[in-house]
Amino acid sequence: MNVPDLYAVLGVEPSATVEVITSAYRRRVRELRPDTRVDTVTAEEFGQVRAAYETLRDPARRAAYDRTRRETRPGPPAPPRRRSGLFGVPQAEPPLRAGPVRHVPGR
Repeated sequence: MNVPDLYAVLGVEPSATVEVITSAYRRRVRELRPDTRVDTVTAEEFGQVRAAYETLRDPARRAAYDRTRRETRPGPPAPPRRRSGLFGVPQAEPPLRAGPVRHVPGR
């Protein structure tokens, strides 16, 4: 089941305050106008907006949603593995080299 991003449904950032979330909810309800626009698409969108608002306005439900959102979001890609040598067998790293050393008299 593909669950939409609740922050995207309301059009707010994940760091939004409750006041910003309430304002975005009211703006979306005015856009959808469920009392005058009666069709299945609008009813479905209004249901998503209402569910998003009910989840994000409650601090406990919002924290639980944020935890699941972090767990399901893919992390950064792993760095490519270094393969060198014959048949991909890693070889020893070359020794660390330093540049010329300056001698400072008096130290």
